[in-house]
Amino acid sequence: MVTTHSLGFPRIGAQRELKKALEAYWAGDIQATELEQLGHDLRQRHWQIQQQAGIDLIPVGDFAWYDQILEWTTTLGVVPARFGQSASLPVSLDTLFRMARGRAPSGTPAAACEMTKWFDTNYHYIVPEITPEQQFRLARESLFEQVKEAQAQGLSVKPVIPGPLTWLWLSKGDAYTEGAGDVRKLALLERLLPVYAQVLERLKALGVEWVQIDEPVLVLDMPDAWLSALKQSSQVLADSGLHILLATYFGSVQEHAVLLGQLPIHGVHIDGVRAPQQLAPVADALRADQILSVGLIDGRNVWRTDLDAAHERLQSLHKQLGERLWLAPSCSLLHVPVDLSFETELDAELRGWLSFATQKLDELRWLALWLGGKDDEQTRQFLAQQRAAVQGRRVSARIHREEVRQRLLEAESISLDRPPFTQRIASQQAKLKLPAYPTTTIGSFPQTSDIRKARRDWRQGSLPDAAYEKAMRAEIEQVVRFQEDIGLDVLVHGEAERNDMVEYFGELLAGYAFTQNGWVQSYGSRCVKPPLIFGDVLRPVAMTVGWSAYAQSLTAKPVKGMLTGPVTMLQWSFVRDDQPRETTCRQLALALRDEVNDLEAAGISVIQIDEPAIREGLPLRRADWKAYLDWAVDCFRLSTSGVRDDTQIHTHMCYSEFNDIMEAIAAMDADVITIETSRSNMELLSAFEDFHYPNDIGPGVYDIHSPNVPDVEWMVGLMRKAAQRLPAERLWVNPDCGLKTRAWPETQAALKAMVEAAASLRQAT
Repeated sequence: MVTTHSLGFPRIGAQRELKKALEAYWAGDIQATELEQLGHDLRQRHWQIQQQAGIDLIPVGDFAWYDQILEWTTTLGVVPARFGQSASLPVSLDTLFRMARGRAPSGTPAAACEMTKWFDTNYHYIVPEITPEQQFRLARESLFEQVKEAQAQGLSVKPVIPGPLTWLWLSKGDAYTEGAGDVRKLALLERLLPVYAQVLERLKALGVEWVQIDEPVLVLDMPDAWLSALKQSSQVLADSGLHILLATYFGSVQEHAVLLGQLPIHGVHIDGVRAPQQLAPVADALRADQILSVGLIDGRNVWRTDLDAAHERLQSLHKQLGERLWLAPSCSLLHVPVDLSFETELDAELRGWLSFATQKLDELRWLALWLGGKDDEQTRQFLAQQRAAVQGRRVSARIHREEVRQRLLEAESISLDRPPFTQRIASQQAKLKLPAYPTTTIGSFPQTSDIRKARRDWRQGSLPDAAYEKAMRAEIEQVVRFQEDIGLDVLVHGEAERNDMVEYFGELLAGYAFTQNGWVQSYGSRCVKPPLIFGDVLRPVAMTVGWSAYAQSLTAKPVKGMLTGPVTMLQWSFVRDDQPRETTCRQLALALRDEVNDLEAAGISVIQIDEPAIREGLPLRRADWKAYLDWAVDCFRLSTSGVRDDTQIHTHMCYSEFNDIMEAIAAMDADVITIETSRSNMELLSAFEDFHYPNDIGPGVYDIHSPNVPDVEWMVGLMRKAAQRLPAERLWVNPDCGLKTRAWPETQAALKAMVEAAASLRQAT
C-alpha cells in the first residue's frame, strides 16, 4: 500500500461559512463562543471529508482564523508592544484580529501589522514583527486543542507547523534592513527553537507520531548561513523523538538534495507539479530510513490530473522506494475551491475537466491504489472516466480560435513605446490642470447591500435591464457628487457594477468560464472566486466604456477609466495549462488594448490599469526573473501603448514586495503608479534611495484593510517622508487600495481627512 496524506485543506467552508462568521463577529452580531463553535464544526467537517476520501494522515493545524503564519506568530507569543499584550497571559483571539486588521470587538485599536503575498500566490499572510531582543513563549493552546478534537474523531493526525526558517525568513523588523534573507535574524534561533521543542514535546505527549514542518523557503535562493541554520533547527526538531516530515512546495529543492539526505529528519515532501525534474535526484539522495512524499496532484489549479502521466512518472520511484514513497497533493489545497459538487450550472463538458479540493483527494486515493497494484472494476472505471475527461479537454473545439492566433502574429509588429515621460506629462498637465499633491482613489467605493442585491436580482432575471442600469447610474452619480463635494482632483465612478476586479472582465471576454461557489481565501475573511481561463481570450464587446463615459458626463473633473491589467487577469485566474502563460497573457493584453483605445475615444483622459499581481507572478528563483519580467512588462505596454500623449496612464500595485523589481516597474512606463505603503510605514520608498524612479507616484497614505479612520497629521507625515526621497511635484495622495470592502461612514471620514492632508501639504509648499 502507498501512504497518502494532505498538506492542508481549505478552511473557509464550501459556502464561505468562516468568512460570514468572522464578519458577523467583527460587527458584534455574534459572540466569540459562536465563532469558535463554527470553527470547530468546519474542522470536523473537513477532517471527515479527508477521512472519507481514504487519506491516511489528516493534517491538523492547517485551520486559521486569519492566516496560518499569524496563527503561529501568536502561538509563539510574538505580539508587537502597541497591542498591549501581557507577557504572562495567553494571546487572545481578539489580539490576533487586532494584529491582522487594526481592531476587534475588544481591545484598543492599533495600527495593523503588515500584510503581503504568500510566495507567488494570491493568498496573503500577516508579516511577523520582530526585534533583536525578541522573546518567545508558548502563548496559545489552539494547536493542541485541535489535535485532541481530531483524535476524538478517531483520526490519524499529522500536525502542521510553519518551520522555524520559513517563519524567520518572512519576519521583519526595523533592525533587519537586508531583506528577508538578513542573516542577523538567525541570531534569534537560539531563543526560538526551545519553543518548537516545547510544542513537539506536547504533541508527543498527545500520542502524535508524525509532524509536518513546512519549510517552503527552501525553494528560494537560500544563503549558506540559512542552510547551516537548517541543520541546527532540524536537530532540535529530531530530538523530540517524533517523525518529522519536512514539507517543501512551489518549486525545486534539487540543489539541496544531498543536504536533505543528511538531515536527522524522517521524510521530505517535494512538489512534483512545479518541479518534476527534482523527483529522481531527491529520491537518490535520501537515506534508506527516510520517506519521500511526492505531490503530483496540483494543489494550485483546478484541472483534472492526468493520472496516466502521474502513474508513469511514479512507477520507477515506487520500485526504488517501496513503502518509503508517500503521495500527497503538491501543496496545501488552500489554494483551490472546496467541492466541485456545488457547481450545478457549469455545462457538463467544462465541469468534466475540473477537480476541486475534495475531488483532488479522490484523484490522490485512486492514484495510490493503482500504484499499489489495485486493479478491480471500480479502479478501472474511475481511471477510464479520468482519461476521457483529460483527453476530451485536449481535443475540444472550444479551446482554440483562429482569429486570436492571427491577432497574436500581427501584434508582433506593434510598437510598445510611447514618447518620453517628460513630453507626455507636459501634455497631460496642460489638459488636466491638476494641483500639487493631486488626490484620487484607487477605484472602487463601498459595495453596499443595496448594490449587491440589485446586481444579484439582475443576474437572476428578477430585475429588468433598464431598472438595473438606472440603479447603477444612480450609484455612480452619488459617488461622483461625493468626490466633487469633498474636493478630490481625479474622480472614479466607483465600480458599483463590478462583482470583482477580475471576474467582471472575465465575464465579458471569450475563453473564460465562471463557477458559482469556486471560492478561495485571499486573506482573513476576504474570499475570491477566480475565473477559469480554459481557451483563447477575445474581447467581443466593450466592457467599461458605457459606465465610464456616463460618469465623465456628470462632472468637469477627470474621471478615471478603471481596468484590470493583463498580468493580474492571468495571475488571479485558474489558467489553462496547455500553452505557456506568456501566450495567454498576450491574448489578454490585446483584449485590454482595444478597451483602452475605446475609452480614450469616448473622452476618458485618465485610464488606470491595475497590476497588483505583477510581483506575485515573479518566479521564486532570481535566475528566472528576467524572462518573466520581460514578457510581463511587454504585456502591460502592449495594452497601453496605443494612446495619445495627453492621455494619462495609471497603474496600481499593492501588498507585495516591489523593491527588488523597481527597474521592471519603471519599464512599464505608466505615467502614475499608486502603491501600498502605509502598513509598511513607507518602507517601499527605501527603494528610491538607490533607484531614480522617473514618473509620478502615489504612495498610499492610509490602510483600507483596517476600519480605523486615519489621522490628518499622520498622513501628512507619511507624505513628507515620501518627499524626502521623491520630488514633491511628482507625488500623488491616495489610499492604499480600493474601498470596496469598507463601509460608507469610515470611507467618507477617511477621504475627507485625506483631502485635508493634501491641502495642508499644498499650503506648506
